Amino acid sequence: MISFPNCKINLGLHILRKRTDGFHDLETVFYPIPLQDALEVIHQPVDSKEAVAFTTSGITVESDSNICIKAYQLLQKDMELPPVQMHLHKAIPIGAGLGGGSADGAFTLMLLNKKFNLQLQEDQLIKYAAELGSDCPFFIKNHPCFATGRGEQLEEITVDLTAYKIVLVNPQIHINTGWAFSHLTPDSNRTSLKEVIQRPVENWKDRLTNDFEVPIFLQYPEIGHIKNTLYQQGAVFAAMTGSGSTVYGIFGKDVPLHLSFPAHYFLKEMITLVSMER
Repeated sequence: MISFPNCKINLGLHILRKRTDGFHDLETVFYPIPLQDALEVIHQPVDSKEAVAFTTSGITVESDSNICIKAYQLLQKDMELPPVQMHLHKAIPIGAGLGGGSADGAFTLMLLNKKFNLQLQEDQLIKYAAELGSDCPFFIKNHPCFATGRGEQLEEITVDLTAYKIVLVNPQIHINTGWAFSHLTPDSNRTSLKEVIQRPVENWKDRLTNDFEVPIFLQYPEIGHIKNTLYQQGAVFAAMTGSGSTVYGIFGKDVPLHLSFPAHYFLKEMITLVSMER
């Protein structure tokens, strides 16, 4: 059985306060986009000595501690799962603010649930996903969501970008998330992104903000330059997603693009969907 984990972009990201558990309360809007990995799970021979035989292709990823294996182990604690062979073809850039790893983990839970008829409901899958990572529960829903808490508290909202195309640009710069958080000043006294997102896309500029942009653009001007370039090319909105380093631009479908970035950049243009298949 095969599935296709997709990624997401953050439409705005506010860090509201630091919590006593060391995490931060935040608010953001997750929007699913159709850049996908491929994940296949099949039965292993009955005499197999290991629970998961895990292989990968595409972009190089960690194999021994991959989140797909962790997802299997999480379910295995509570129910009988047979040994499986699992293959992940990685196409979503890693550590790019796109949530590709979180998607892989969440889709593993859903794929195992379906393949072995575990009969787990959405709320149960979300609970398991939250144990894997803060962004994982979103991919169980895979609809536009207003997220709070650590990102795991989700409210489905109406955001429709199907009239636009989205361009992703990743300069292959790795951002240390801990460093990025250490350079932020939490602020809960602002207009909520939930309110801002209801305005027309043309009104999002300078209103729909990502707190990580200020310190990261100062440290890595190259990333800020990408955002400026997308606006110069006619984007109605452009921003960094998550803690970077991917920047996206939202364009009218008929806007011609003449993008010129270094050859090592990851560049992808796509038409968006309101929601993705699960």
